[in-house]
This record gives sequence, C-alpha cells and structure tokens, in this order.
Amino acid sequence: MQSLFDTGALAPCPTPFNLAQYVLFAGLKCPEKTALSIVSPTTHKDWSYGALTSAILGTATGLLESGLKPGDIMLMRLGNSVDFPIAYLGAIAAGIIPVPTSSQLTEIEVSKILAQLSPAAILRGDGIACPNVDIPVFTAAQYEGWHDLPPAEFNLGDPNRLAYIIYTSGTSGTPRAVGHAHRAIWARQMMMDGWYDLKSDDILLHAGAFNWTYTLGTGLMDPWTRGATALIPVDGTDPAQLALLLHRYKASIFAAAPGVYRQILKFPSPDLPHLRHGLAAGEKLSSSLREGWQDRTGTRIYEAYGMSECSTFISASPSAPSKAGTLGSPQHGRRIAILDDSGSPVPLGTEGVIAVHSSDPGLMLEYIGAPDATQDKFVGDWFLTGDQAMMDTDGQITYLGRNDDMMNAGGYRVSPLEVEAALHGLPGVTELAVTDIAVKADVRLITAFYTSAAPLDEDQLKDIAGQRLAKYKCPRSFVRIEAMPKNPNGKLLRQRLKDSS
Repeated sequence: MQSLFDTGALAPCPTPFNLAQYVLFAGLKCPEKTALSIVSPTTHKDWSYGALTSAILGTATGLLESGLKPGDIMLMRLGNSVDFPIAYLGAIAAGIIPVPTSSQLTEIEVSKILAQLSPAAILRGDGIACPNVDIPVFTAAQYEGWHDLPPAEFNLGDPNRLAYIIYTSGTSGTPRAVGHAHRAIWARQMMMDGWYDLKSDDILLHAGAFNWTYTLGTGLMDPWTRGATALIPVDGTDPAQLALLLHRYKASIFAAAPGVYRQILKFPSPDLPHLRHGLAAGEKLSSSLREGWQDRTGTRIYEAYGMSECSTFISASPSAPSKAGTLGSPQHGRRIAILDDSGSPVPLGTEGVIAVHSSDPGLMLEYIGAPDATQDKFVGDWFLTGDQAMMDTDGQITYLGRNDDMMNAGGYRVSPLEVEAALHGLPGVTELAVTDIAVKADVRLITAFYTSAAPLDEDQLKDIAGQRLAKYKCPRSFVRIEAMPKNPNGKLLRQRLKDSS
C-alpha cells in the first residue's frame, strides 16, 4: 500500500467570502461574551465580542478613510499588544492585505521587505524598528483612534484572492513572502476538530505574543471563530507564572511551543482541574516533555506539524491520539502523501518527503514575487515540505527530520544561509558558517563557527549581529575553529560542525 492519506475533500469555501467576517461571525450571537482577556496573576483586561468587532470594523473604516483601498499592501510593525490582531483583522475586513512581521526585525531586515513588497502604508508601534520611508506611517495615536469609528462593511469577494502575507525563512537564505488566500481560514476547521477539539465554551490560553503567527491563529482567530474565549498573558510574563494563570482563569486548553512547557516544568505549579489538554507546535515535542507534563498535570499534550505555507495539517487529538514516537495523523479532509524523488507515494513504512496536495484550501497561493521558488516547491499536484517522514498502516506519521539545513530557534524556522549572508564581512572573520547545536536535552541554540587570523572579541561579534538580525536569528555563541570542514569539492559539511560541538 502507498503512503497516501485521503479521506475526501473538505466542503468548498463559500463565495463571496471574507476571512475576517468568518472569524467574527460566531461572536455576533454573543456580543457580551468575553472574546479576549489579557491576563496577569493580579489583573485582567477583557474585550467582549461586541467591543472587539467594533474596534476591528472601526479600524477598517480608518484604513479606508486614510486613503488605502482594497488590494493595497500594509506592513505591520507592531508590538505585543491587542492592537496587532485588531489591525490585522481590520485590514482584511476592508480587503487590504496586511503583512504581520516580528517586532524583533532590524531596520536592515525591514528595508528588504519594503523593497520587495512596496507597501502602500505602515502601521508602526512605539519603539519598533523601521527605516524612514516616503509612504504613510500610522502611529498608535492614529490606529487606536480608529477603534471608535463607524463600522465598515466587509469586503466580500473570491475566497481565492490574496488576504495576507507572512514571512518565512527560505532555504536559499532569502526570506520568502508567503501569500495566503481568504480561504486559508476555512481550512482551519480541520485543525479545530483534528487537533484542538475546540468548543464554544472553551477558554484557551496561548503563551505566545500577540504578534506571533502561531498565537494569531491558534490563540486568537480560532477561538473567536468558534465563539470561545482567548487568554493572552500580559507582555513580559515569566514562564513560572503561566501555570498560575491557567489555574486562576480556569483555562481548558493551553497552547505553547515545546520550550514553554519545558520552562513551566522547572517550577512548582498548582492543580489544573479545568485543563482538558495542551497543544504544541513550532518544533518537535520530545517524549520526555510529553511525559513530564502528563505526570505533572494529568493531561496530555497534542502535537501538530505544519509550516507557514499551510499552517498545521498533521496532528494528534483527543479523538485520535498519536502513537509513541509519531506526530499523529493527517487531519480529516486533508490529502497528504509521503513521496519519493520522482513525486510518487512511497510504500507504507518507507521514508520520503511529506507533501500536501495542491487542492488543500489552507495551502499558500504563492511566494510573492518569486515564481521560480514557488514552482520549485511543487512536483505535479504536490507541495513539498522538505521534511522527511514515514507513514504506517494507520496513517500515523513518524517525523525523520529536514532534508536541508534549516534551524529551529524557539519555534521559528531559520535558514543558516540567511544568517550567514547577514553576517558577511564581520571584521577579522575569514570564513563563517552557522548551524544549530544541541546544548542539552530538547534544547538547540544557533551557533556561528568562524576562522580568523587571531581570536576575536565575541561580544563585539554579537553586537554587530544584533544590528543586522532579529534577536531570535542571532547566534548565541561564536566559536573559532582552525578550518571549515569541507568535502573534496569545497562544499561545507555542516553536519561536521554539529558533531564537533
């Protein structure tokens, strides 16, 4: 039998359609219910569904009155605040295309995005890096004032039209602008059933920041789509306090990257009688973390696998737990295969690359401005993830790693080529290569190896790196070596760097 999972396609996305309208529809039935609570151990600030919807549609009005029009691209340079999802959904409601970006990006990195996308405007929070530009830049005083404007009408249209753009590290070293359609939100119902088991009476606490796409989807838009309540910790919350927040606010579902679970388990925690289960994504969840959490809380963590180009599409869930050592199964409604080099499904139990069928409504439209890169990701009707795996007779998938050198930095995929390009020309460095290395169980850190005529000041190298790269992309250490490991043809042997550390 072939490694092909196909339970039948999801019902087609309705038309005309608007992503933001779909997210907010359930909340129209319960305007007084709490949609969002920003929580700390001592305080909380609540947003009802009515207030949230008013702020989003008021923001849509403000954007349109400022001169933006449907189809325009808007760069978001916002911090960890509720302004982020309000502006994001407000833009989409108006038919404007938001580009959410990490607040950690440097001016140099943002300049590259501006050159590639030529946005019509920028929303910029206080203290967020952004170069000087000759396009409109809206500050907090302006976009927060839009919350009280009369509501705009939803911009309805083809569900296949471009809705938003997110950035992902490209294997070539150039970050890719991933264009997603309005229909992407329609596909998320497969993960709400096949991963979360999300219900309208759930209270979901996500440990991430507002301006992380994992938080934006799993932590906010999905609970709102189901009419549930989302909890987000206040900016700067210590991981030691997260279990207390889960207890105090009676969270029924907890979502975080595996590293957050690791931090929580370092500290004593109260009983969590309301917690049904945890969710993990962003990096591989180890069996030790899974078992440690279950021993501590009596609840399971359900893992999901995905990527910026298609969110999550393989997962475990309460109704379909994963076998030991596996990710779980493709979600119902997905068409997933494990392919060989020719693009054909391999026999069950055989290693190959994970692929998503092009008919999946959650799959990206394209890499914006990079048609060749888009084409390179497809073999026939299949999108290639670049991750190796095996599928068993029950459809359970065992992850076997990347078939390239991509690194994982706290849930963010980072290309070593991108980091190496940014660090080119460091004073005194003759050659430099980057990889992630294991420093202890379940912990990997980005490390730069370099050659030089004499030892260099590591703090100075880190300072320069911090000027050129977002913090999560920066090497945590610089290691001087005598020579780069290469094959007879001069190609870098990156695995040797990992093994030498």
